[in-house]
Amino acid sequence: MSKRDYYEVLGLNRDATAEEIKKAYRKLAMKHHPDRNPDSKDASAKFQELSEAYETLSDEQKRAAYDRFGHAGVEGMGGMGGAGGGRGFDGFGDAFSDIFGDIFGGGRGGRSNVYRGADLRYNLEISLEDAARGTDKTIRIPTVENCETCHGSGAKPGTQPTTCATCGGAGQVRMQQGFFSIQQTCPKCHGTGRMVTDPCRSCGGAGRVKSHKTLEVKIPAGIDEGMRLRHAGHGEPGVNGGPPGDLYVEIHIRSHPVFQREGDDLHCEMPISFATAALGGEIEIPTLDGMARLKIPAETQTGKVFRLRGKGIRNVRSQAPGDLLCHVVVETPVKLTDRQKELLREFSDTTHGSPDLHNPKAKSWMDKVRDFFGT
Repeated sequence: MSKRDYYEVLGLNRDATAEEIKKAYRKLAMKHHPDRNPDSKDASAKFQELSEAYETLSDEQKRAAYDRFGHAGVEGMGGMGGAGGGRGFDGFGDAFSDIFGDIFGGGRGGRSNVYRGADLRYNLEISLEDAARGTDKTIRIPTVENCETCHGSGAKPGTQPTTCATCGGAGQVRMQQGFFSIQQTCPKCHGTGRMVTDPCRSCGGAGRVKSHKTLEVKIPAGIDEGMRLRHAGHGEPGVNGGPPGDLYVEIHIRSHPVFQREGDDLHCEMPISFATAALGGEIEIPTLDGMARLKIPAETQTGKVFRLRGKGIRNVRSQAPGDLLCHVVVETPVKLTDRQKELLREFSDTTHGSPDLHNPKAKSWMDKVRDFFGT
């Protein structure tokens, strides 16, 4: 069966650069690798065809011969495309390691693994007033830092870590699987490339110890529940010289005895007397900036909402203020005297004969009840 053109196999033009050849092979090899397609019968053959094309076109001498004479030009040059010696499977193993090193645990040549430190999260609870106005808080967070005794080496003072004999200090070992090799983190030194034979007593050979540090956190005005403040570089330190992680301060706002927050708006319930609701009047209501006066019109019903513009919380981004929404609750009087009860009975008698006039909601509700029962 005749072989397909190598450029066609990789989906390239004949003037493709070496970098374009490498990228094309990487993309297709990842897609058709047998380990990623265990149920495909054609994956192995497809992957071998891709690798054969890449091995030829990535080698300048072989590519020149292939461009002049086609498949016949490389049949005697060794490798996967021919029967002779040359690079052969070792050459393909190097190419595979170069392309897939970052996927299977490191690049060619190997080096100790360098890791970025872990990010940390700190839950900070603040009051509604602090969230509205902004404030500064001092927090104390747990962290790890390099051991002062061994200066982070993990070895007892006066001694030094030794090179790992398993990986030779590379932090990685190469595993041969069939005709290609895979690099993995060294199981002996766990990627550090070093072995501590006489550990430091202060840190137990870890090179790091648990500690605490204080940090000033600036809370911007208008911050809301669940928002996070990022402090770059204040997470855990990196491994083997890696950069530190970040600290995320997550804001939680304590419940307030008067106000409930909804976005940038504030809500509160305001009880008013029966007389004020019926006759109207003026009452004082609380805001985050102090007391304000609210005019209650006559015949106000329970549930009526009054909006005070700009008395909410300023948005943390736009600084546009929200509103305060006051929900009126008409309070039934309690602990009445005999005279007060007598007056209420007289009042009830005067309104009993005209429910349509004095109690329109009750009349409307009863009409709906009668319609429901068909009476």
